[in-house]
Amino acid sequence: MSAPSSSPATSVEFIGMIETQEVSETRPATGPAIDPDYTIRFARAHEDAGFDRILIGYSSRRPDGTQVAAHVAARTERIGLLIAHRPGFVAPTLAARSFATLDRFTGGRVAVHTITGGNDAEQRKDGDYLDKEERYDRTDEYLGILRRAWSSAEPFGHEGRHYRFEDYSSDVLPHRAAGIPLYFGGSSEAAYRVGGKHADTFALWGEPLAETAEQIVSVRAAAAAAGRTGTPGISVSFRPILAATEELAWERAHRILDTIRTGTGRPFFHQQNGERTPENAGSRRLLAAAARADRHDRALWTPTATATGAGGNTTALVGTPETVAQALLDYVDIGATTLLIRGYDPLDDAIDYGRHLIPLVRQELAHRAATTPSALTATGGIR
Repeated sequence: MSAPSSSPATSVEFIGMIETQEVSETRPATGPAIDPDYTIRFARAHEDAGFDRILIGYSSRRPDGTQVAAHVAARTERIGLLIAHRPGFVAPTLAARSFATLDRFTGGRVAVHTITGGNDAEQRKDGDYLDKEERYDRTDEYLGILRRAWSSAEPFGHEGRHYRFEDYSSDVLPHRAAGIPLYFGGSSEAAYRVGGKHADTFALWGEPLAETAEQIVSVRAAAAAAGRTGTPGISVSFRPILAATEELAWERAHRILDTIRTGTGRPFFHQQNGERTPENAGSRRLLAAAARADRHDRALWTPTATATGAGGNTTALVGTPETVAQALLDYVDIGATTLLIRGYDPLDDAIDYGRHLIPLVRQELAHRAATTPSALTATGGIR
């Protein structure tokens, strides 16, 4: 494997994901779509576990992410709020004010995860009839407007292919002068092009190391082609399956797979993904990796992606906390700066990650930071 040339990170951001009810691929939803108490319990579990941010997802069926974030923000203290957002359904100027308003109320805890949309039928449910290339063209224009709206103290206008307005100004700007962080998801050439141009962090699903390294190269090349002097951070997403021993971890992994295959969580799958055959490049890449082998590298396991139709970040890392921590560090070593981890047993897994997994990764990275030549030079150890 030829890894990207940038030096590995000596710190990493951990992101989890919350829902507004107890539901996953292994747990069918019961009750209303919004359980306010569960939502807060889930968010606080991530905060207590040491996560840096929590992702609030988007689909045509989900509760509105910005309002979920506001509910969570009022009842947590520090955790960041990564709000998934599809460009095209509200004007970019309105979106800019909405996110900036929440960012101000929360003291700078908001980030936006841009999802251009990889399923035509899903897009049409909210009235979007553009094809994939047109959607990415719109996203490019949209994100440029967001950036300017978050940074401009003077009125400005815009006339583009998808948006036109005059004399826009806002009394509310983000909490920090640098604006609101933009995350971006996708695995197609169009995604690399647009995300490489705009993203602070480019999000990938958990593929084998070699394929992930190739994608990182593509993102960095797109950023360079867009004239950026720096490169986006890289997020990689996994579904860790932990246990006290390797044997118990694999037993648990197969129980989870059997539950998915028997259809216990099938209503969740259909609500979130709609179709068995994915249109988006990311899902197709996961299924291709699964077709080559069930197991890859140190701990990557792909049958869960096949069983769910790869309708999201569905590949697992299986093993003891020590094994999975080393597997996550393998991705840091090739350029990952953010690790998005969520479980098939969502709330319990978030708690376990905080107790057993996140500390191991952070301890190793802290050790690396303390023993690298630059760190020792700064403290007088090497000159």
